[in-house]
Order: sequence, then structure tokens, then C-alpha cells
Amino acid sequence: MNLHRRSQLREQLRATAPRWMQLAQTHGTPLLVLEPQRVARRLRELQSALPGFEVHYAVKALSHPVVLSTVAICGAGFDVATRGEVDLLGRLGLPLHRSIHTNPIKKPADIDHAYAAGIRTFVVENVAEVQKFAGRPGDIDLLVRLAFGNPSAKSDLSSKFGVVPADAELLVKHVLTGGVGFAGFSFHVGSQSSSTEPFRRALQHTLDLTGHIEAALGVPTRTIDIGGGFPVSYREQEPPITEIGDIVDDVLGARRGEFRLLCEPGRFLAADCMTLLTTVVGTAERAGRTWHYLDDGLYGSYSNVMTEDVHAPILALTELTGQSEPTLQPVTLAGPTCDSADVIARDYPMPGLTVGDVLVSPLMGAYTAVTASRFNGIEATPIVMG
Repeated sequence: MNLHRRSQLREQLRATAPRWMQLAQTHGTPLLVLEPQRVARRLRELQSALPGFEVHYAVKALSHPVVLSTVAICGAGFDVATRGEVDLLGRLGLPLHRSIHTNPIKKPADIDHAYAAGIRTFVVENVAEVQKFAGRPGDIDLLVRLAFGNPSAKSDLSSKFGVVPADAELLVKHVLTGGVGFAGFSFHVGSQSSSTEPFRRALQHTLDLTGHIEAALGVPTRTIDIGGGFPVSYREQEPPITEIGDIVDDVLGARRGEFRLLCEPGRFLAADCMTLLTTVVGTAERAGRTWHYLDDGLYGSYSNVMTEDVHAPILALTELTGQSEPTLQPVTLAGPTCDSADVIARDYPMPGLTVGDVLVSPLMGAYTAVTASRFNGIEATPIVMG
């Protein structure tokens, strides 16, 4: 993390430091502090950058009931991928008719379950999946998932899902002969790409494909789903969401009104709604390097380091309460388990730390609590309202 980004975060977080200290003293650590108003703020930001888009929050990013309720209250819908996510929304009484089912691979029983709950839009990416919809009700809309490779993304989802555009026409023919409604196309350019250009390429290819499909098959494309993966600034500054909005305006132009436009943000809405507080529980010198051991790690809230190669900022709480720039030295930060792989960061700049010091990691809302395990018998990190 460069010094400018660290200083920027320090100033942004300074006002909240006393509250975090109080919460750490009251509840202990590790502790995830949830601020749902940040979800609402990010949703408004997204709606401003992508006007006219239906927003479907990816439940998998953070499925906390307060977050899901906030999304619904703000008028957005949901992107679900499993029976468990459908059931969770149902138990909370949230509007399942505002949901789309985007898992490209599903059991027939899962399709039945989602349909019974009120979901009508599903995603397919191969002939076997299309065949699962044969004979089903005519009010189902299918989106054909396209694959656009993006090696620069932290998670390139096209390596697992999606049909290449050259084969899309054949898949659309299978949809049409199966008697289910062809609605359009979806894509996902991958998560945490440092450039927004993959969105431009994917959207332009998709738009070109809609013209080809109508000319070849006489079928209009009614829906384009641009997926999620909108970048979040963790330790480095990433492109703003307005760049993606500009790309949509530029590519679609006057044709924008022809389509129902969807997006599936997960990380973008959830990332900055939770902050992790963790404590230094041990310190050692190893081969001339300073190691600090924390009470949360890769098998807990920092699971995004292991699963996605995503690295949240880490600051000492004392940095947010002091007025002068601290002197920073490279250290290793390790988690609490007995696994040698449980190392959160190496050569990471931190001020002088001692046992008992509290560290702060903002931007810990997405793919942290939901991907954590209870390895070594360590309980899940509690979540409290901030």
C-alpha cells in the first residue's frame, strides 16, 4: 500500500477511531463492525453511475440479514445462485420476485424451487443446462451467459462459466427449440480488474451479437446483464464506477432504450460496510524479521487473501488517533492458527506494535465472513452494528 493511499485512509477513518476503540473494549476482538448505511450510500452511487439499470445484489458477497434488508429497502433486487440463498431471502420476507438466478449450473430441483419462490429469470451456458428447462412454464426468461476472458482480473470467471460468442448462436437456437423464452445475454468480466476496458470489449461484442442473432434468427435481444466485478479501492486506487457508466453510454448510445439492463454488484455494495478490528496477541523476531501474530487470519476474516488474492488495508488504531505521521517498518502479520500458510501480509509497513495493540482493516465487508472457516476450532468472528 503506497503512502498516499495510507494517508488518505487515515484521514477518512480518523473520526471513527474512538467508536472502534469503544467497541473493541466492550466486545473484545476479533470483531467485524457493520455499518449498513454504507451499503445504501454505495447503492445510490451505483444507481447514479448506471441510470436505468436494475440492480441485483449478489447475495454471496455478504448475506447478513441487515445488509439484505437494506438492499431491499433501497429498491434493489437480488442475484441468487443457490437454494440456500433463495431460502434466506424467503425467511427474511424479502422480495424474491426482484431476484434473478445466475448460477449457470443447476439441479432441476433447484430450478423448481426458485420458480416456486417467484424467480423467473435464469442463466444458462451450455446445451445440457438449456435442456433442463424444456417443458417448463412459458414465463421463464433465459439469459445466455457469454465468456470474455480477462487475465488481469483477480477472479477470471470466464475460465469456469460462459459460452464463447462464436458459439452463442447455436445455444440460442437450443433455447428457442426448447420452448422457453430467450431474453438476452449476460456476462461477467471478472472481479477486481485494474482496468474498465474489459467492460467496453464485452459490452461491444454483446451488442454486436444482438444484431447478429436478430438478423440470423429473427429474435430480438430484450435483456443485457453486465454482471458485477466493479472494482473497489483496497490498498491501491482503482477506477471509479463512473468510468463503467461512461462506457455503457458510449457503447449503447441511442440503442440504450432497446434493452432491459441489469447488473449484479456484490463487492461494490458490500466491501466498505464492514471493518475488522483485530489485536496483536504475539510478537517475535524470525530470521531478522519482526512478526506480529493477530487474533484473526486467513482462515477467518482475512479469507479473501487466500481465496481471491484480495488484500484489505491494515492500519494500527493508534495511527488514527495520533496527529503526526508514524514511522513505518516492514513486518509480517500472521493469523492465529497453527498452519504456516496463515500469513496475512509480508513486508507490510506498520508502526511499532506491541502485544495488545488493536489493528483496523476497513473494506472487509465482501467475501470475508462468508468464506471464513472454523479451522483449528476458532469461532467465527462476531459481527456487531457500528
